[in-house]
Amino acid sequence: MFDGLLSELKKVSWPTRKETIRLTVIVLLISLIIGAYVGIIDILLAKVLEILTKTTK
Repeated sequence: MFDGLLSELKKVSWPTRKETIRLTVIVLLISLIIGAYVGIIDILLAKVLEILTKTTK
């Protein structure tokens, strides 16, 4: 059932430790940037919605 599994895993080109760390840092930075962008847009839209739905008393 798993006869070819080990032979296929040996063919995989695994990244080095340095490459893995570099790519992980890139992914984390991009995630933080996108998260900050979405958070800012959320705050701005919430303020706009608050202004539009504000009732005058």
